Amino acid sequence: MPEVLRAPLVLEFPFTRSLGPVQSAFLTGLRERVVLGVRTTDGRTLVPPVEYDPVTADEIRDLVEVAPTGTVTTWAWNHAPRRGQPLATPFAWVLVRLDGADTALLHALDAPGPDAVRTGMRVRVRWAAERTGAITDIACFEPYDGEPEQPGCHSGEFENPLTGIVAPARLDYTYSPGRAQSAYIDALSARRTVGERCPSCRKVYVPPRGACPTCGVATAERVEVGPRGTVTTYCIVNIKAKNLDIEVPYVYAHIALDGADLALHARIGGIPYDRVRMGLRVEPVWTEGARFPDHYRPTGEPDADYETYKELL
Repeated sequence: MPEVLRAPLVLEFPFTRSLGPVQSAFLTGLRERVVLGVRTTDGRTLVPPVEYDPVTADEIRDLVEVAPTGTVTTWAWNHAPRRGQPLATPFAWVLVRLDGADTALLHALDAPGPDAVRTGMRVRVRWAAERTGAITDIACFEPYDGEPEQPGCHSGEFENPLTGIVAPARLDYTYSPGRAQSAYIDALSARRTVGERCPSCRKVYVPPRGACPTCGVATAERVEVGPRGTVTTYCIVNIKAKNLDIEVPYVYAHIALDGADLALHARIGGIPYDRVRMGLRVEPVWTEGARFPDHYRPTGEPDADYETYKELL
């Protein structure tokens, strides 16, 4: 039985967002070692603050300072910290109700072990040495056995308030394409394109999915298709992608390979972008050592008749 492939993958992008007056004051306050909440119409103080009352949906702007000390309401031990988490050594995730607040804030607690953590324990903010206006300005919480600290009376007005943030998003995972697509990838390494036929509707899927999405039955019969195909539809790319050495504009197209009942997508080359069209007949172009075609180029054949590919749009 052929080996099922696996590969580590990373999905990462910077998420940029603007800040309204409440979030701007909260994050700017952290930069200045001030924790702000917002008071609701019924007198509760929410930390972290929100812009609309969760009960009445009214807009709320009444900022109020709370203390940097508080009480753990619940917790979970993290024995193996991951990349980007607040601490590199094992720690507890805790919900902390800061003194003066009516809701709890999620953050990390630096503790020597799970036996040192309990619901109801008193903790205090440990501020980061360098602060930029982010939740990470609170480096973590630490155990505290002193008197409750009194909150100040900051109004939420700061010099040079933050107006936006960039939050990096990253997901590390291991992807396994499964039996059907592992066979498809292995065939590509031999410059062959192999799909699978549904035993019920007889459609050939490329890339194969292991099951027919229409009939819901497993597919097992392998069918070699192509290598030539027809452009069914396409788009012109005008934005240069990071780490991709392709000059814009260029064309990405859906290509129905001969013998396939599902179009795959690939880049079109060897022709000016403004001459690519539906029905264009194309063939794969391989580069030395590649496991998949670098792009597809025109074959020089007459364009395919629309009736031959209209069901594959």
